Amino acid sequence: MKINKRKLIFKAVLGLFIIFPSCKENETAPNEVLQPSIETVAPSVTASFDFFPTSTTGVVVQREGFAFSYSEEFEQSEWVAYVLTEQDFSNRNFNRPFFIDDPKVKTHSADWRNYKKSGYDKGHLCPAGDRKSSYKAFEETFYTSNISPQRHDFNDGIWNRLEQKTRYWAKKYNGLYVVTGGVLSDNLKTIGQEKVAVPNYFYKILMTKDTKKMIGFLVPHQDSEKPLYEFVVEVDLIEKMTGIDFFPKLPDASENRLEKTSDYKEWSF
Repeated sequence: MKINKRKLIFKAVLGLFIIFPSCKENETAPNEVLQPSIETVAPSVTASFDFFPTSTTGVVVQREGFAFSYSEEFEQSEWVAYVLTEQDFSNRNFNRPFFIDDPKVKTHSADWRNYKKSGYDKGHLCPAGDRKSSYKAFEETFYTSNISPQRHDFNDGIWNRLEQKTRYWAKKYNGLYVVTGGVLSDNLKTIGQEKVAVPNYFYKILMTKDTKKMIGFLVPHQDSEKPLYEFVVEVDLIEKMTGIDFFPKLPDASENRLEKTSDYKEWSF
């Protein structure tokens, strides 16, 4: 399998820095964690996303249709965030582009060939069906920074049902903030030469644009016929599992109240 040479060179150079750390005065100590710089692209749609989560990696990229925090360690994004309105899932039928690595990720996102014959789908985090306001926004969802390995019965089953319900709520509640991703942790199964991690759980967190309602879903990575409300959990739980603060810009009182509830009765199932 052909792997991006620039990525291999980057990793080799990074390894040299780990083996031979600098000890000069006023430079980073050998045991100090280095955070990559944050990359931003002049956003349009994402400019309306007022509540970006924190990043455990420091690599945050804003595109036209969504933003993401990329984890080189796990070769996928730890979260993808975007605003979803009724205009975003129009009836337009765009031609599906090929999956390609993301040029905005300096270390390069995982090569699509890691998924070949792996037994896993290239599972969208921000669904292509959620970005139909323009072809560019649609096309962006096919960067490998926006995919994660998913079982086909999961991707086509419970996860697809949750994506469709999310669109229903976006229309019903006049727009949503959406944050989604896999729970990335140690000792996960991996696929491909770049060892793309396969999450055991996926999450999706929704908040109405008026910031009055929030709901979190934590879904085991397996086929399920259970109703969606059985996967509703406190957002606080997902934060503990991921180390991410999903809505740090909310007023503390609102954040504490919304993230501590698992009551789904305010949402129309």
